[in-house]
Amino acid sequence: MLGELVERIRIRWLKRTTAREMESERLRRRFRERHGVEVGLYSYGCFDPRRIPAGTVIGRYCSFAPTAQIFNADHGLGFLSLHPYLYNPACGLVERETISRRSCRVGDDVWVGHNATILASARRIGRGAVIAAGAVVTRDVEPYAIVAGVPATTRRLRFDRATIERIEASRWWELDRDGLRALIRDDPDFVYRPAAVADTMREDAANAALINRMNPVREVADDGAGDRGA
Repeated sequence: MLGELVERIRIRWLKRTTAREMESERLRRRFRERHGVEVGLYSYGCFDPRRIPAGTVIGRYCSFAPTAQIFNADHGLGFLSLHPYLYNPACGLVERETISRRSCRVGDDVWVGHNATILASARRIGRGAVIAAGAVVTRDVEPYAIVAGVPATTRRLRFDRATIERIEASRWWELDRDGLRALIRDDPDFVYRPAAVADTMREDAANAALINRMNPVREVADDGAGDRGA
């Protein structure tokens, strides 16, 4: 108990502010080495071993509410009893753990809302996904999906497929803070209205195709007549 209390105080000290939590390499190294949790740069809200279990891998730029939780195992549904006496060696009745634990991989830029729960049956949360407040996720979530409810179901995608392809091609999540600042400054339309930018590009392409149909380029075959003498 004392060791757990000391660890919680140490984590709190390492986090100190939200900005430090987003950027601290020391905090990430401690969670990787001591708790078996990989957290990408700029992600926050997930530095709590009571809510984020060992084996979890979290990408960059993720946002976790302080009440969101991930589970990596279930009670022994097929056992005689559901009690941890039957599977947890820390309780003193069994010598080794008798349940299987799984790992969850959370992609970059995922938002996990308040009181959202990701169960052990969900192995992968795709990049750019949204887990709504109070959702109970029981299966994998595709990239850029918004899921909600109990059990969570996909309500819609954040963007159309063309916009998603353009966002994926940009690989913006690989940028550091300065790179993201430059992107915001240089291409605010893409940052704040990526769907509108994709619509504009499609309209421009359609207009260009229409102009080409209305004004076809006529090719004149060169039969070499200009090389002949009179």
